[in-house]
Amino acid sequence: MYNPYFGFSEAPFSISPDPRYLFMSERHREALAHLLYGLQIDGGFVLLTGEVGTGKTTLCRCLLGQVPEHCDIAFIFNPKLSRLELLKTLCEELHIALPDGVCSLKALFDRLNAHLLESNARGRKTVLIVDEAQNLSTGVLELLRLLTNLETERHKLLQIILLGQTELRELVAREDMRQLAQRIVARYHLEPLSRPEVGAYVRHRLAVAGTRAELFAPPLLERLYRLSGGTPRLINVLCDRALLGAYVQGKPAVDRATLDSAAREVLGLPRRPKVPAALAAALGVSLLAGMATAGWQLAPQPLLGAGRSGLDSLLAGASTPADAAPPAPSPAPEPPGTVPGSGDAPSPPAAPGGSPDQESEPPLEPPRPDPAESLPEEELAGPASEEHWLHEALAVRALFGHWQADIRQPSDLDGACRQVEEMSLRCLRRQAAAESLASLQPPLIVELAPAGGPPFLATLLEHDGRRARLVVAGEVREAGLAALARRWSGRYVQLQQAPLARSRRLTLGSRGADVAWVDLQLARWEGQSRPRAGDPLFGSELEQRVRSFQQASGLLADGVVGAQTLERLARLGAPEMTALTRQSH
Repeated sequence: MYNPYFGFSEAPFSISPDPRYLFMSERHREALAHLLYGLQIDGGFVLLTGEVGTGKTTLCRCLLGQVPEHCDIAFIFNPKLSRLELLKTLCEELHIALPDGVCSLKALFDRLNAHLLESNARGRKTVLIVDEAQNLSTGVLELLRLLTNLETERHKLLQIILLGQTELRELVAREDMRQLAQRIVARYHLEPLSRPEVGAYVRHRLAVAGTRAELFAPPLLERLYRLSGGTPRLINVLCDRALLGAYVQGKPAVDRATLDSAAREVLGLPRRPKVPAALAAALGVSLLAGMATAGWQLAPQPLLGAGRSGLDSLLAGASTPADAAPPAPSPAPEPPGTVPGSGDAPSPPAAPGGSPDQESEPPLEPPRPDPAESLPEEELAGPASEEHWLHEALAVRALFGHWQADIRQPSDLDGACRQVEEMSLRCLRRQAAAESLASLQPPLIVELAPAGGPPFLATLLEHDGRRARLVVAGEVREAGLAALARRWSGRYVQLQQAPLARSRRLTLGSRGADVAWVDLQLARWEGQSRPRAGDPLFGSELEQRVRSFQQASGLLADGVVGAQTLERLARLGAPEMTALTRQSH
C-alpha cells in the first residue's frame, strides 16, 4: 500500500524469510558459518538455536542458496511427525520411489539406506535439515540418531542439521538424550541484535527495497531497539506498522508519535484516556461503594489510579487458586505482623485509627529521604511521561526474557502469566513491607512510586544488599536498594515453579516440571543450587537423593515421592522460592 509513496520496489519489512533481506550481523555470520560447516563435515548433528524471530529460518534459506553441487538436501519444515511419517517425508524429499501402501519402518529404512549408499558411491553427500526442531518428539529424535549410524567403512551417509528455539537446547541436554548430544559436532545459539545493529538492520532493509532516505531518525532507532529487544521479526512488524501510519497521515518519515502508535498496536497496549483527577476520584469512590453494596470482598485499594488494566487485580494480593501454596498438613500459625502467604516478611503497620486486622496501604507519596542518604535523583526517577504507557509491557519483557520463558509478544502481566501456566510455571503475587525488599530473591517485578510522578512497574534484576540493578521502561539502571525500598509500594510479582499435584506419585522414569520441583526442593534441603533443565528425568541419582531425604525425615525410604514425602518437601522453603535459573549460552 505504501510502497509507491516511499519509493519502495517492494515491502521492506515483510516477515517472510527472504534471503535477499538477510542482515549479516556478526552473530548471523557466525551462525551461517556453522551451517556451512555442517555441509562439509562427515556425519553428526549441527545445532542452531535462537529465540523466536531472530532469523534462523532466513539463515537456512540463505544456506540453501549456497549448497555445493555435490550435496542433496532434504528439508523438513513440519517436525510434528511420527517416525513413519518422518521416514516417508525424507524419502519423498530425496525422490526415493516407494511402493504403494508401504507402512513398515524397516522397509523404509532399508530403501533409504540403499539410496544413501548409491549416492555415496557417486560422490554425493546427503544432508537433512529440520526446521522448528524443538517440536520433535523423543521417539523421532532417537530415529534421527539411528539414521546417523548409516555409514560405510570410511564415511557417514547422512548429515543432519537441526534448527530450533531455545527449548531445543534443553531437549538435547536431557539425560535420556545424552547419546544424541554426544553426536553434536557443532552448535550455535543466535542472539537478538545489539543497539547499533538495529539501526544498521533497518537501513539495510530500506536499501534493499530501493531507498536510502532516512525514514527513521537515529532517536527513533534507539527507541525501536528498546521496544523490540533487538528481535528482527518484531522490528519488522513495528516498522511496517509505523510506515503505514506515516503514509496514512501523509508524513514524509516516521516520527515519535507514529512509532508509539504502532507499538501500542503491535504490543496490544490500549490507549489510556486522560481522566481529570477529580473525575477519577469520583469514579473510584462510586465503584468501591457499588462493590461494597453488592457484597464484594474488597482487596487493598491499588496504588495505581483510574485507567489501569487488569494488572491491579494481580498486584492487589487477592487469593486465587493459582496462588495456593504447596499442600501442607498443618501449617504453623504465622507470627504476628506477617502477611498470609508472603513468607516471613512483616506486613506494613496498620494505618492510624484502623482495626488491628486490617492491612494498610503504603502512602501514595513516601517521605523524601534524608539528603545525606539519598542517591542522585535520576536513579529514582520513573519513565518519562511520554513513555509511561510502556512501563508494564517492558517490565514483563525484562522479567520473562531474563529467564527465557517463551512469551508470545507480551504486552501486559495478566496475559504473560496466563501463557506461562502452560509451562508449569505461575506468577506469584505478594504484598510485603518495604524494609523486606533486601530479603527477596530477584528477578521480580516491583511497583514503585517516585516523587512527583505516577507509579510504575520495574524489573529488579539483582542486588547485593546495598545497590540494585533494575529495568525501567526498557532501560537498565542502577539505584541504591534503600532508596528503592522507600519508593516501593510493597507489591511484587515473581515467577515460580508450580508445585507438585498432591495426587501424583513420582517414581523412576517420571519426567516433567513436577520432577524439576522435587529436584529443587531437595537441593534446598541439601544446601546447593541446581538449575532446572527443561523436562528432567527421575533417574537413579534423584531416587537416591529422595531416599536420603526420606530416611532423614523418618519416612519409608523407598525412593518414591508420594503424599507424605510431598508434604515434607513442601515444608522445606517459602513459596517465594524461585525455581527458574538463567540459561547458559
